[in-house]
Amino acid sequence: MKIYHQLMDEFGPQYWWPADTPFEVIVGAILTQQTKWTNVEKAISNLKNYNLLNKKALANTDIETIEELIYCCGFYRQKAARLKNVAAYFSENGLDSVFSQDIDELRATLLSLKGIGEETADSIILYSAEKPKFVIDAYTKRIMGCLGVKGNYKQIQTLFENKIPVDVKLYQEYHALIVEYAKKYCVKKQCDNCILLETDINSYQNK
Repeated sequence: MKIYHQLMDEFGPQYWWPADTPFEVIVGAILTQQTKWTNVEKAISNLKNYNLLNKKALANTDIETIEELIYCCGFYRQKAARLKNVAAYFSENGLDSVFSQDIDELRATLLSLKGIGEETADSIILYSAEKPKFVIDAYTKRIMGCLGVKGNYKQIQTLFENKIPVDVKLYQEYHALIVEYAKKYCVKKQCDNCILLETDINSYQNK
């Protein structure tokens, strides 16, 4: 929580994830794989212009149209196939019905869908289903590594979930703040100005 408060003092609330509907969050979570968010925004705008941010409409659209609209995101063929597949799944099973599962069941369901990995699944759980599952992305691993905390996805996720209160809004803000911090300091290699290194990691782990 000490890290969280430092980040909040630095950047303020992020109000993430920017989307009009839960399904738009799902689309964004798939599109953002291995690309910048600015590219995702362009693709989302394209899909909106074609009225395709609807699970049934997207599922029934030809793959070539989807590829063209999301080309700016990179890996557009893979992502178009994933979007069409996921849209078909939610169209057939219903968003509310799928999201009514408990967290572990929902996570297993999402991971069973082609192209949905741990980070994407947890982003959907946290931001679309609004259930408490902390998202671990490359930025989080990088920052934790700099602070002396090593581990795989599950290990780092467990550390966060054991150390902070179980709260959806807190999880959302914390993850968004980590991303914002990484973009300002880590991506730009501003390591000498890192405010998180000012405190010994042992003080973090004991909080």
